[in-house]
Amino acid sequence: MADLTWHDALDPEQAEEITRLLAEAEEVDGVAPAGEAVHLRLRPGASGSAHLLARVDGVLAGYAHLDLLGDSDGNLVAELAVRPGSRRAGVGSELAGAVLGAAADRGGPVRFWAHGDREGASGLAARLGARRVRELWVMRRALAGLPEVPPLPEGVALRSFEPGRDEDAVVRVNARAFSWHPEQGAMTADDVRLKEAEDWFDADGFLLAVDGADRLLGFHWTKRHDESMGEVYVVGVDPDAQGGGLGKALTLAGLVHLKSTGLRDVHLYVESDNSPAVRVYTRLGFSRWKADVQYAL
Repeated sequence: MADLTWHDALDPEQAEEITRLLAEAEEVDGVAPAGEAVHLRLRPGASGSAHLLARVDGVLAGYAHLDLLGDSDGNLVAELAVRPGSRRAGVGSELAGAVLGAAADRGGPVRFWAHGDREGASGLAARLGARRVRELWVMRRALAGLPEVPPLPEGVALRSFEPGRDEDAVVRVNARAFSWHPEQGAMTADDVRLKEAEDWFDADGFLLAVDGADRLLGFHWTKRHDESMGEVYVVGVDPDAQGGGLGKALTLAGLVHLKSTGLRDVHLYVESDNSPAVRVYTRLGFSRWKADVQYAL
């Protein structure tokens, strides 16, 4: 039995322990066990989380993050990780059971992310009686041989994001473009500012499409992961500006930018059941690379 403790906030030592555990799991599994949002919540002063630490003989054996702010559908969202050397000892089941108990105490439904759709996670989900409710595809392509960027719609121009000026406009268009999306549609101006402080943030790679009055119509936020891999982080187009090729032009303009920085490959995330988006990205040369799965009870 592991010693389980909940924490509303983490001290620097605890945050470092969790970061090391997540890194060890990623090195062994080849996929990060927790998403970007979890890493941001490990920072000092971060709020909106409940952190569950599982120790065996004083050593951190597992970690669960419960997002108390939830998604736009009202679900609490959990992510779990077990240290590779502590697996097959029931730690994952203990973490999941404690998360379910905490969610029940708060009166909310809970969803679990399984990054990489690994066998261990699917086995735990089966034992819990959980059902797969979402599959998020990671699609990838090389940045060599990109198609030409098509002309922008008449009266539309591209410019770079300006910190301190454009956050509210981006959030407004994002909310309209992703009104159907549980996580992306909930992005706030504070979320944008938090990411502006990240080492990877590059205003030149945050492309805005504006009309003659500088009204935002769409954007492509790119991300650099390392010396070779970039990401189509978010492409959002206002519904009133859709249907004229702006999304394709923004996407390709962002890919050209990533290539210009010396990157070789790029990936993106897309809901597996979003057939129109999958078709668009397939035509742009992307193919399925891996997947993240969300489970519900």
